[in-house]
Amino acid sequence: MVGMHCSSMIRRFCCLQSATSSPSLGLSSRKKPLVLLGSPQVSAIVLDALLTASSAPDSLFEVAAIVTQPPARRDRGKKVMPSPLANYAIERGFSSDLIFTPERAGEDSFLSSLKALQPELCITAAYGNILPNKFLNIPPLGTVNIHPSLLPLYRGAAPVQRAMQDGVKQTGVSLAFTVRELDAGPIIASQEFEVDDQIKAPDLLTQLFSEGSKLLIRELPSIFDGSARVKAQPQDHSKATLAPKISPEESWLSFDQEAAVLHNKVRAFTGWPGTRAKILIVDKNGQQKTLELKIITTRVCTQINVHPNEADDITFVKGALLFPCGRDTALEVLEVQLPGKKVVNSAAFWNGLRGQKLKKLPEQAIYS
Repeated sequence: MVGMHCSSMIRRFCCLQSATSSPSLGLSSRKKPLVLLGSPQVSAIVLDALLTASSAPDSLFEVAAIVTQPPARRDRGKKVMPSPLANYAIERGFSSDLIFTPERAGEDSFLSSLKALQPELCITAAYGNILPNKFLNIPPLGTVNIHPSLLPLYRGAAPVQRAMQDGVKQTGVSLAFTVRELDAGPIIASQEFEVDDQIKAPDLLTQLFSEGSKLLIRELPSIFDGSARVKAQPQDHSKATLAPKISPEESWLSFDQEAAVLHNKVRAFTGWPGTRAKILIVDKNGQQKTLELKIITTRVCTQINVHPNEADDITFVKGALLFPCGRDTALEVLEVQLPGKKVVNSAAFWNGLRGQKLKKLPEQAIYS
């Protein structure tokens, strides 16, 4: 089983150290050993590209090992499972003996086994773990990171989400050497993309890692012959911006903000942590209760005419819930989700109200 903890990891490492020269593991002395570090599903995109390229007759490298996060509870905590990258590697026939799951990349037992593989190069793709100098010093050609932003913009854990939250029209993917400072190494190559105003963060992330994989395969020959290190451009640190990890507390929507700001946030936070709103339901007798729901899909309304006496009313117009927002803008909500329920379109949600009215909550009531 992939990803056992310390004792089983050590046994695996010991077996690996005695078997790294075995032809049965597919580690040929003619090709340069490469190690991939990653964890989420987008990392599997990179692994797929590397395995495909390494199978070519004239390939210069092979994937010698994979490093990923330890197994964790997934699917709402029901079951301890390997990371998506580990799962995909096994599906592709990768030996579980060559999938490492250290808690930290600086563990001595892990580093000892990594040295035994003698990797020429390491690749990181959404690994999510800090790499210490004693790791970075192992591969002679260095460690190269696929980062889904145009560095030095959006350094950090959530570059796609933060860029989308900011409403950027252009973003991209960068291939850069890894240094101890966060996402600050010299840039080997980058590629720019236009951002569609309806695309959501998970889809954009997939696109960027797909293109980043192509960029990596294209640049690998120059990395192997050393010319990439010569041509790599230092980043202008004065232009750096940060993309910190998203917290669940950020998921609340305040409809005092402009509709475009809220729409960008919904797109950015799709998947996790999602976006939530509190609204009032008013029954036919005037009784009120607060309802919490997730906002799944939105668009900015281009035409709105809200009467001042109805400024807090949430109405239903042409298949969408219409939320009045700041500066006389409006947000069309197309899909919602009640706690414990499935995602439904706004028409189904509105019909379920059976004539009850919806109103916005004051901003101060949203976070209470």
